[in-house]
Amino acid sequence: MEFTGTQIIKASRAEVWKRLNDPATFQQCLPGCEQYQQGTDGGYDAVIVASVGPIKARFKGTARFSHHEEATGYHIEGSGSGGVAGFGKLGATVRLEDVEGGTSLQYVAAAQMGGKLAQVGSRLVGSVANKFLAEFFLRFEKLVSQEADAGSVLEPSPE
Repeated sequence: MEFTGTQIIKASRAEVWKRLNDPATFQQCLPGCEQYQQGTDGGYDAVIVASVGPIKARFKGTARFSHHEEATGYHIEGSGSGGVAGFGKLGATVRLEDVEGGTSLQYVAAAQMGGKLAQVGSRLVGSVANKFLAEFFLRFEKLVSQEADAGSVLEPSPE
């Protein structure tokens, strides 16, 4: 299953990059996220509660970030297990570009699933995943753009 999208964030590319690399931001923006912290191996451990149709589960997983290009993008590899609900794997590439009014965040992701998740059908899972992504970006854009607005209010205006 593949997902692609573009989001415009009303903040500078430097600010978006900073927040994309901030664990506290991820925890605030990931729907159902109960835990998101750096693990001992350099990756991140997460616990997310999610519902896919009739299946509601607590997924424990990890995320690793690689191919960092400062203020430009990176690659994410993640996996999680929800016990009897099944498992999922995700690979995503995130790219940032300056655009008028802020930053364009583009992503391309591929997901695999197994267990009961695979049995409910890729259409339902795809719908839930798109809703999850939309909620993440809504929260992320709101958090980052509010901080950007607050920062511009605090800066003295040129005379």
